[in-house]
Amino acid sequence: MKSKNVTRYLMISSFIIYHLSFTLGATAQTRRVQHRPYTDLRPLHFGINVGMNLQDIEFDNIGPQTITLEDGTMMQQTKVVEADKWNAGFSVGVTADMRLSNHLNLRITPTMHFGAKHLTLRDLQQLSPEGVPTEVHQDMKNTYLSFPIDLKFSAQRWNNYRPYLIAGINQMINLTGKNQDYIRLKKSDTMIEIGMGCDLYLPFFKLIPEIKFCYSLIDALDKNHVNDLTDENKKMYARAVSGGHTKMIVLTFYFE
Repeated sequence: MKSKNVTRYLMISSFIIYHLSFTLGATAQTRRVQHRPYTDLRPLHFGINVGMNLQDIEFDNIGPQTITLEDGTMMQQTKVVEADKWNAGFSVGVTADMRLSNHLNLRITPTMHFGAKHLTLRDLQQLSPEGVPTEVHQDMKNTYLSFPIDLKFSAQRWNNYRPYLIAGINQMINLTGKNQDYIRLKKSDTMIEIGMGCDLYLPFFKLIPEIKFCYSLIDALDKNHVNDLTDENKKMYARAVSGGHTKMIVLTFYFE
């Protein structure tokens, strides 16, 4: 289910980008009237952006754990945690773009990402009558305030199209997280991001569809969260993972 959702999202996003590229190639032989011919010469300009996001996380499971029961007996338990599907969320923000050269821009795009991660936690020792490990679930609601700083590498403009690549660093602040959740993430995260898009020059503004991929550079798991838990069963699941790296796929439409 998780891979199918990602594939569908990527197919839709790629279709938009590749359709623009195909249209550019189809019209490359004919010069057309250029909309807003001097807009890229501005030293600094601003805009807004809206879009969709998919959130995921990769956990490092530690495997079997040795625990001591109340009667002093020692036993092994194996609990695993994974994000089993991608959930679509909503993104909205503002854009500041600084021109560095004819083909290079510095972009700062403070953005709010509203979304969630769906976690499945399995106990491999406790099996159902069908022999399937018992499961519990956690809907990890995440609202991120992000401050990406990117470099935008643009190709030469042709008519009213200009494809580009983008890469940069994204500092994220996690505004959500409950004290009694099984798993909780840190309040801050740092991601590297790369992507591609295309400037579309319309008569009154630029419309820019863009897709980018973000991956955490640091361990995003809050390891101290286990000390806040009062349920011993939740503590076992919290101790079952030693780290986690968040991932995001973001499809954005800029209006500049």
